[in-house]
Amino acid sequence: MTLSTVPVIAGLTLKEAARRKVLRSLAVLTVLLLALSAWGFWRLEIEFGTLTSGESKLAASQVLNLVMFGLSLIAALGTAFLAGPTVSGEIESGVALAVMTRPVRRSAVLAGKWLGLVAFGTGYIVLTGLAQFLIVLATLGYWPPHPVEGLFMLAGQTTVLLTLGLLLSTVISPMASGIVSVGLFGATWIAGVVGQVGDELNNSSVAAVGEISRMILPTDGLWRAAMHAFQDPGAVEFAAGFGASPFLSMVPTPLAYYGWAAIWAALILGLAALSFQRRDL
Repeated sequence: MTLSTVPVIAGLTLKEAARRKVLRSLAVLTVLLLALSAWGFWRLEIEFGTLTSGESKLAASQVLNLVMFGLSLIAALGTAFLAGPTVSGEIESGVALAVMTRPVRRSAVLAGKWLGLVAFGTGYIVLTGLAQFLIVLATLGYWPPHPVEGLFMLAGQTTVLLTLGLLLSTVISPMASGIVSVGLFGATWIAGVVGQVGDELNNSSVAAVGEISRMILPTDGLWRAAMHAFQDPGAVEFAAGFGASPFLSMVPTPLAYYGWAAIWAALILGLAALSFQRRDL
């Protein structure tokens, strides 16, 4: 009963996400960002006539990473504000009480909702990411060296954030859980930039800010792994003498970090299940 419940709840969560106003807002923001990026890359292609090969690769890599960060931010906003109403919103409306009167475990319901949100976030990342790659290919003739790996990392980033949103939604209101999730997402990214500056200045104390933040919330670490997959290797070598850039990842992410991100998500999902189990409906 429990195993068969999970895919059913996942499907219902996907349908519910498709009906929410958040999805329409996501669609509008995405279309605007893709349109602006197409215009920006077109203008960049015109300027390439005065740039060297190294400069053109550096410009293409940085602008692509900038746009992909915008898409990841839209995905973060969408999944965070979709995850919030998934638990606390249904509890407040009484929907959860109606579901729980049946022989269905709360852990199975939560797992189904998590799976549905992961499918939603991953689908969004893949579709919009491929659309952006095609825009870059059409305007600049550039294709990222490891697109699948990069999109997988962005999907992982989205999964981490929505898992956190699910945990928060079991203890606070839907709006508050979304705001806190997005706020932590932004704070972690800023801490990562600060840590990158510390690396450039050889200041271990400042660099530790980024390292610690990436362990507490793995979103920025996965984002930097995605950047490294999207950018041209020659751009990194060319940029070495220009100092730190928030839209270039100078070193690859250790494989062990991916394992930590998976363990982190599993622990947070387990805490969410425990919190949901103990919450009064």
